[in-house]
Amino acid sequence: AALLSGRNHHSVGMGNITETATSAPGQSSVRPNTKAPLALTLKLNGYSTAQFGKCHEVPVWQTSPIGPFDAWPSGGGGFEYFYGFIGGENNQWEPALYEGTTPIEPPKTPEEGYHLTEDLADRAIAWVSQQKALAPDKPFFMYFAPGATHAPHHVPKEWIDKYRGQFAHGWDHQREITFARQKELDVIPQNAELTPRHAEIPAWDDMDDRLKPVLERQMEVYAAFLEHTDEQVGRVIQALENLEILDDTLVYVIVGDNGASAEGTLQGAFNEMANFNGLAGLETPEFLLSKLDDFGAPDSYNHYAVGWAWAMSSPYKWTKQVASHWGGTRNGTIVRYPKIIREKGGIRHQFCHLIDVAPTVLAVAGIPEPTMVNGVLQSPYEGTSMVYTFNDAAAPERHDVQYFEMFGNRGIYYKGWSAITKHRTPWIMTGQTMVPFDDDIWELYDGSTDWTQARDLSREMPEKLHELQRQFLIEAVKYNVLPLDDRQVERVDPATAGRPTLVRGNSQLFFAGMGRLSENSVINIKNKSFSVTAELNIPPEGADGVIIAQGGRFGGWSVYTHDGKAKFVYNVLGIQSFVTEATETIPAGKHQVRMEFAYDGGGLGRGGNVTLYYDGQPVGTGRVERTQAFIFSADETTDIGYESGTPVAAEYTSKTSRFTGKIGWVQLDVGTDAHDHLIDPEERLKIIMARQ
Repeated sequence: AALLSGRNHHSVGMGNITETATSAPGQSSVRPNTKAPLALTLKLNGYSTAQFGKCHEVPVWQTSPIGPFDAWPSGGGGFEYFYGFIGGENNQWEPALYEGTTPIEPPKTPEEGYHLTEDLADRAIAWVSQQKALAPDKPFFMYFAPGATHAPHHVPKEWIDKYRGQFAHGWDHQREITFARQKELDVIPQNAELTPRHAEIPAWDDMDDRLKPVLERQMEVYAAFLEHTDEQVGRVIQALENLEILDDTLVYVIVGDNGASAEGTLQGAFNEMANFNGLAGLETPEFLLSKLDDFGAPDSYNHYAVGWAWAMSSPYKWTKQVASHWGGTRNGTIVRYPKIIREKGGIRHQFCHLIDVAPTVLAVAGIPEPTMVNGVLQSPYEGTSMVYTFNDAAAPERHDVQYFEMFGNRGIYYKGWSAITKHRTPWIMTGQTMVPFDDDIWELYDGSTDWTQARDLSREMPEKLHELQRQFLIEAVKYNVLPLDDRQVERVDPATAGRPTLVRGNSQLFFAGMGRLSENSVINIKNKSFSVTAELNIPPEGADGVIIAQGGRFGGWSVYTHDGKAKFVYNVLGIQSFVTEATETIPAGKHQVRMEFAYDGGGLGRGGNVTLYYDGQPVGTGRVERTQAFIFSADETTDIGYESGTPVAAEYTSKTSRFTGKIGWVQLDVGTDAHDHLIDPEERLKIIMARQ
């Protein structure tokens, strides 16, 4: 959001990810129309615009197939063409893709050689080639944002094999290797210090020896994923060269995602959703070892251990989410534009921020910062053009104050100094005891002599620390950072967070063919009793297929028929599946099939009893021992009459999931008690009226 708008993330309502938006202005996930994105400004000035890959700036209640699409890239985002996914991450093998605002399926399967990053590069190359063929004199703006190297770390096996055995030395030594290479390449000052490992991060030598083959494999997969991504970016750059337009194009390559991600737990994850649901303990060493050869493959949704994230953030402390420290904010950036930049391979150390990119693009394009867009008066850009650094490595710094904040981790950069405080730990998703903000311990660093925040001066210079703390509050008030909010998984629930929802009440009606409904487009069935009732028309030969499914291979539930019998499966993270099957087939003709799940209560993520009904008569019972408390998936959806993406149940595939009978309607009810286990005439009237 900051990159595409030229404003601080809280200024455009993106103080955090959209899934944790609140009612606070800086956390709402809604960009004000007084802060038009860069792409829209360029489009209105005659540019062709396109985005490929990740878009994580759409409010979650606006991610359904009916929009509204104001915040989508090809809606109000200013991009004439969009090909990619909506959300923070996606399965690289079987992604939930959109072209514009239309959900589409990948052109190939993993077995046929599909991979999302390769597909994005293919599409980007095709788009820019067509743009230059049809409008050679028209400038273009392309935003290429692959899901890599965000989790899940998915990459073809032949790329992984290249790195076998290369990380047996562990993350402590890898960090030292990276640090030495950084100095060798002069990308960090020669007097920079390597910061020590924090006590919350275990040493490699202290890790369970049984786990070390798994830990090595995690880093092998990640390294392969990174190289594979670099190859695809290189293909896009080569396409510009082949079109003879590379030297006329300003190219930004921003390497990283706010520091390496430490959301994969201390031992890593085969399915990162386990940690998001407080169930990382299900992935025992024995389980992880059994999956050793599957890391990075289509059956995985993997992430590496915290120690590797710390190593990848060398030479700094901490990782992504810890926005206070450089390890959670600083990323290497490459800028190429030979029309202005005379030096090749030069290094610049002036402080720059993502909000500086948009002003730089406009400056190079010769377009003034807009004061009015679509009749709306615009607030000024909050960044500073970086052009002044292009040909003067010693130019005085112009961006000399910048705040940082995420989940209460916060800090301030001010004229070479930084004052920072870590408030919470990224990999502890649930059960973390938070100290009051006023009790946070602040650190102070002099960037002119300490480039890596290695020597804390807070005790020696308390007045300087207080000066920077006051400066943080000034910036925080100015840019909607307050009130601070350190809640994490609690904010996944819209009711707790205080944000809008697309659907309200305890009942939701669906019809055959509806699909690709994001988790926030469906009423929340977690941690409570719920039922599914479907009106089906069964042909004489019987019917098989999905009636309704939510989630996929890595967590979710499905009501479907197999061999003519109704079945319910609750898939816990791809680790445990609880199946209930009817004792008899569904007769031919029109019938109501119902599944009731009676939640045990007494806390989050508990189990419950399952009963299946045909026309109000019980035909099967079962048990679900545990459930997912917070989230099924970051990318899988809810579908009616079929299942897109990966399948919840092992008995069908996405291709064989389509229901072979007819579905009149499907109703999902939460927390209701239907004594006759049927949708009665009064409820039927409600269904009919809902169709009007």
